[in-house]
Amino acid sequence: MGDLFGWLAVTDAHPLIAGSVFHYEFEFIHPFADGNGRMGRLWQNLILARWNPLFADIPMESLIFAHQAEYYQALQDSTRQNDSAPFITFMLRMILDTVTSSAPQVSPQVTPQVGELLAAIQGEMGREALQSALGLSDRKSFRERYLKPALADDLIEMTIPDKPNSRLQKYRLTDKGRQWLAQNRDG
Repeated sequence: MGDLFGWLAVTDAHPLIAGSVFHYEFEFIHPFADGNGRMGRLWQNLILARWNPLFADIPMESLIFAHQAEYYQALQDSTRQNDSAPFITFMLRMILDTVTSSAPQVSPQVTPQVGELLAAIQGEMGREALQSALGLSDRKSFRERYLKPALADDLIEMTIPDKPNSRLQKYRLTDKGRQWLAQNRDG
C-alpha cells in the first residue's frame, strides 16, 4: 500500500487516469478482508474531487451498482491482461456518461430581437399579431431578424409547418423556447 500511495504522490498522470489506476490497484492489492471495493471507489472520488470539486458529487457507488457485471468484468480483464487499461477505460466511460447526463444543457444564444419575440408570444399568434405586439411594421425585417432565427433555434414552431406561407399560419413557443424564457425573464 505504501508503494501505491507513493506512486500517487509523484505521478504526473491526469487525475482521471490516476484515480482509476489507484482504484484498480487498490482492488488488486485487496488490503482488507471486506470493503475493498467501497474503499477503492472512495479513494477514486477523493482523488477526482481534489483535482476538481465538481467530481465530489459523482455517485461512484450508484454507478458501479448499476453496471456491476461490467465493473467486475473490467477488473477481471485487467487482471488477466496484467494491464489496468480495460478498467481505466470502463471507469472513464462511467464518469463521462455521468458528467454528460448531469451537465446542464447549454442555453442557446438568443438575440435581443428573438428574446422580445419569445416574450411577446401568447399561445398561438399569427405574424401580424406578433408584429403588432412588438410595434413593428416592416414585414421582411420581422421575418429575417425575429422569426427565422427563432425557428432555426427551435425556440418557436409553426402551427402549419407544411404550409409556411399560409395566411392561417401561427407561431407558438416550443418547450425549448419556454425554458429559455423562464430562465431569462427579467425580475
